[in-house]
Amino acid sequence: MKNLNRKKTVFIALAGLLAGIGATSSQAKDYITTPDTQARAYSLAVTSENPKKTVYFAGQTGRFGPDGKPIEDFDGQARRAFTELGETLKKSGGNLGDIVSMTVFITDVRNGGHFADIRKDFFPDGKFPGSALITVDGLMGQSKIEIQGVAVIDGK
Repeated sequence: MKNLNRKKTVFIALAGLLAGIGATSSQAKDYITTPDTQARAYSLAVTSENPKKTVYFAGQTGRFGPDGKPIEDFDGQARRAFTELGETLKKSGGNLGDIVSMTVFITDVRNGGHFADIRKDFFPDGKFPGSALITVDGLMGQSKIEIQGVAVIDGK
């Protein structure tokens, strides 16, 4: 019984710690970049302060257009994925500019440079989220790209 109570105490303490981590999320304040990261449209780090709403968004693929028809090309899927992310964040009170971190999965490494150019179109102020670009063998359906990440919403 003593061991069970200790496990409960550890579990409760861990749950409180994890809840506290979520409660301290905050608004993006500073973008740490280099000329190389700017050229590739991402930041080395994004710092934040002041508790704000944090949104952890699931991967968006952009496989289908607004008409429900499949999008076959990488460029179209990437642009549609960003459009869908914008729509998702709007439902949470934010926008693409609130993204502080993203993980991008692509199925063809040759699209990496082109993806950076597309991302620049969606972050024209040059305040790019921290990012990882990962090449994979395949994604759901005929997806060529999937983007997931974290946004911190100011709420103003």
